[in-house]
Amino acid sequence: MIISASRRTDIPAFYSDWFFKRLQEGYVLVRNPMNCHQVSKIILNPDVVDCIVFWTKNPAPMLNRIDELKDYNYYFQFTLNSYAKDIEPNVPVKDKEVIKTFLTLSSKIGRERVIWRYDPILLNEKYTIEYHLKYFEKLADHINGAFDHCVISFIDIYKKITNRIKSNSILEPSINDIDLIVKRFSEIARNRNFKIVSCAEKVDLSPYGIEHGKCIDDKLIEKIAGMPLNIGKDRNQRSECGCVESIDIGLYNTCLHGCKYCYANFSDISVASNTSSYDANSPLLCSQLSSEDKVTIRNVDSSCDGQLRLIDS
Repeated sequence: MIISASRRTDIPAFYSDWFFKRLQEGYVLVRNPMNCHQVSKIILNPDVVDCIVFWTKNPAPMLNRIDELKDYNYYFQFTLNSYAKDIEPNVPVKDKEVIKTFLTLSSKIGRERVIWRYDPILLNEKYTIEYHLKYFEKLADHINGAFDHCVISFIDIYKKITNRIKSNSILEPSINDIDLIVKRFSEIARNRNFKIVSCAEKVDLSPYGIEHGKCIDDKLIEKIAGMPLNIGKDRNQRSECGCVESIDIGLYNTCLHGCKYCYANFSDISVASNTSSYDANSPLLCSQLSSEDKVTIRNVDSSCDGQLRLIDS
C-alpha cells in the first residue's frame, strides 16, 4: 500500500502534527470525497505501508521530525514555483525561505527523495514565456544538485477555479507556447544534469527529451525500498496520469496556501469551516466523527513481493 499525503491538501505545511500523531497511533480515518459519511479506517503500520508520498509547497514544519519516519519509505513532491503572492498568496517567500527549506530537506534525506515540481505553468501579462524561462533557470541554479528530476505540467482551467483566476487574466499555454517553453527548459536541464518529466499531459514532449512521468512512481519506490512492487495503475486518476495505486489520506478544502490555480480548494467557506475544526488528536483531518458516520476498516497489504533485491539505478 502506498499512502498519498496528499493530493487534496498540504499535510507537511499545515497538518504535520496530526500526521505524526496518526503514525504514532498506527491508523488514520479518511472520509470518502463522494460521500462524506463513508469513513475508511486505514492501518499505517510500516509492514503494510510500502511508501508515503508527500505533496507540499513548504515542508519546513517537518524538518525537525524527519527521524520519526525512519521506519517508513517515503519521498517528497516539492512544488517550487516562481510565482509571487498574486498567484500563491500564502506560500512563504521563495528566496528567503522555501529554497532554503528545499536544500535542507535534500541534505537530510537525499536528493533522490526530493522531487522538484515546477507546476502548473500558466501565462498572463506578468507571467510570460520569457518570465518562466528566466526564473526556471534561476531556481534550477539555486537548487542544482539537491534533486534528481523535475516534474512540469501546464494549467488546466477547471470550471471550479474560473472565478478565482479572473482577476489575474490567466491563460492556458497554447501548443506553440508549450513548445517554446519545453525546448528551453530541456536545455536548462541538460546543462545542469537533471531530467524533466511531465505530469498528466496529453501532449507528447518526448522530442525534447521529456517523457510522461509518474508522481506516485513504482520504479522510484522500488529503488527506495529495495524491493519490487506488484502494483497497477491508479484507475481513479485521469487517463493521462501515470501514477500507480495509492490511498490518499487528505481532505479537500483544507489547504491554506490559497493558490489561485488550485483544484483542491473550491469553496472559501468550506476551507474556513474545515480548518476551524482542525484537531491534531483527531483520527480525521479537520473533522470529528458523528453519529451519521459509518466507519469501515479498509483491507490493506504490502505490494512488495517480499524478495529483497537490488534495484538498478
